[in-house]
Amino acid sequence: MFLLLYLLYVVINKKEMGILDYIVLFVFTGIILAAGLSFGKTGNSMKSYFAAGGAVPWQISSLSLFMSFFSAGTFVVWGSIAYQYGFVAIAIQLTMCVAGLFVGLFIAPAWQKSHSLTAAEFVSKRLGVKTQKFYSYLILLISLMYTGAFLYPVAKIINVSTGFSIEACLLVLGVLIIIYTVVGGLWGVMITDVIQFIVLTAAVVIVVPLAFDRIGGVGELFAQAPSDFFLPVNEEYSWLFLLAFGIYNGIFIGGNWAYVQRYTSVASPKAASKVGYLFAALYLVSPFIWMLPPMIYRLVNPELSGLENEGAYLLMCKEVLPKGLIGLMLGGMVFATASSVNTTLNLAAAVFTNDLYKSVKPNVNPKNLMLVAKMSVVVFGLLTILVALLVPSAGGIVEIVLSVGAVTGCSLYGPPIWALFSKYHTGRSILWCTIMGLSINVYFKFLHPVLIGVSLSRAEEMLAGAIVPFALLAIYEIWSRTRGQMSDDYLHYKKQQELTRREEEADQQEESSAAQNTYGLKVLARTMAITSVIFIVLGLIADNGLWITLAIGIIVGIGAWLIYTYVRKQEASFIRR
Repeated sequence: MFLLLYLLYVVINKKEMGILDYIVLFVFTGIILAAGLSFGKTGNSMKSYFAAGGAVPWQISSLSLFMSFFSAGTFVVWGSIAYQYGFVAIAIQLTMCVAGLFVGLFIAPAWQKSHSLTAAEFVSKRLGVKTQKFYSYLILLISLMYTGAFLYPVAKIINVSTGFSIEACLLVLGVLIIIYTVVGGLWGVMITDVIQFIVLTAAVVIVVPLAFDRIGGVGELFAQAPSDFFLPVNEEYSWLFLLAFGIYNGIFIGGNWAYVQRYTSVASPKAASKVGYLFAALYLVSPFIWMLPPMIYRLVNPELSGLENEGAYLLMCKEVLPKGLIGLMLGGMVFATASSVNTTLNLAAAVFTNDLYKSVKPNVNPKNLMLVAKMSVVVFGLLTILVALLVPSAGGIVEIVLSVGAVTGCSLYGPPIWALFSKYHTGRSILWCTIMGLSINVYFKFLHPVLIGVSLSRAEEMLAGAIVPFALLAIYEIWSRTRGQMSDDYLHYKKQQELTRREEEADQQEESSAAQNTYGLKVLARTMAITSVIFIVLGLIADNGLWITLAIGIIVGIGAWLIYTYVRKQEASFIRR
């Protein structure tokens, strides 16, 4: 609390935004924290804490997946590219639509059918404990890099808005994220994701027309923009890059252990597919809307360069949004981008607790296991803050996200996905395909330029990262099939599945899952209602954008009422049983 008050004191003295914006920012921060902390008493078991009871509504799971993936780069990474190159940023994000469709068709239902709490649990069952431990340690290491890279843009957004030092922002925001992640579990993460989606969608709908008005209309964007501003590709981000990035996204969305929880926490394979389909639909539409503010800002201020480009999105918002809405937009951006951090923290804690600590102490009682789970969130959160402090010295967030993704993405997440469908791969073969894929990609990224003097282009680097591991997996699959014998690991896995009896557990969880779903929707409805009031009040006092702000507030309020009505009907139905 002291840190929050100190931050408020400093940023107000800097006079980067109006007093009303800071009031709204801190009110919204309170709303998000209250929503996350309200689930503190629901996560009393491993399944409820890490899989939200196993029967989350697919709409909520999909929106949470969208925000976890979308928020990591939209405002800073893709906003920077949109400011600099224009339509290229939209073309890059459309590959995520194709990837989401592929995941919905094939990968998401396969994860749900595995009946595993986490991806690590599946790897343990299908490929063996040794392979699972190797993956778990490696995933935890890579997760620290990703979460540090994701926390940095959150601090960058606050830094651009307030002028406060990025180091102080990292510390304060890191602590806030740790608090509501450690208390709320996966339900807390997902509900706050949905709230952020609603707030940011509403805010951008307000920003875009005001931004066009700032430059004199839609026609001015086409008339004044650079000649190559609406081309889908350029020298750095070519068609080859889009192909490679599309493959990478399909594997990353389908195989990232944090995102796998969104498929395993729903009730059926059909629901898991819908998670992927809705994600794809959102990415079919959203890039055309979300990328307009930084593109328009290129006309307002064409002088940004280097790492300054990373602040283009919020600078456009500050340019046109009425009083109060800047604070709300900032709050939405901060916690939406933070969504990727708390999602990965929840995953890291799940892997450490359920798949590493529990294997060392299999007889630990549930109460102590939950304590370990929550403490691991705190530890990984503090390490994330440390990594985020090192991002500027590594070349900025764009370089970190794309380079780490190219080297590790497909090699790390692709082999377990292959194992979901293969009857012939063993734990050892999957492990060696991963090690060889990572080694080859690390060589091309770091050693090849030193030894040969030639660096791969961005597109070649991404394509190599996508193709190499699958070439290795395919070679072993073909060789193994010629022998005509299924792997012992696969046969053991199928035997385990047949021997597992889940009827009693399912019956016990049904009531618990229904209660968690009802409570989660109640929290969502209440938070939406409060958000609706904020929009309406800000609309009434706004000096511009009055009617559109009021309309957004009313629409959000109607949505809250519909959800509340649905919850009351579900409660009445549950009581009659």
